[in-house]
Amino acid sequence: MHTKITIHTETITLGQFLKLTNVLDSGGMIKNYLKDVGVYINGELEHRRGRKLYAEDVVEIKDVDSFVVKREEE
Repeated sequence: MHTKITIHTETITLGQFLKLTNVLDSGGMIKNYLKDVGVYINGELEHRRGRKLYAEDVVEIKDVDSFVVKREEE
């Protein structure tokens, strides 16, 4: 089961999304983690903080959790 993270916009960058998960404490930690380890987005390894995420994208942080992007309906 994926943990749901709700966004209020059409898209969100991977770096911003990771801040919302509260797994990594700071932007610097996120930058280094993505550079050194990376995360999986919809099953594909990603290292770019600026990668755009859309509703229903699944972000997996190895050995931590998986998260699904949910868009808040107005």
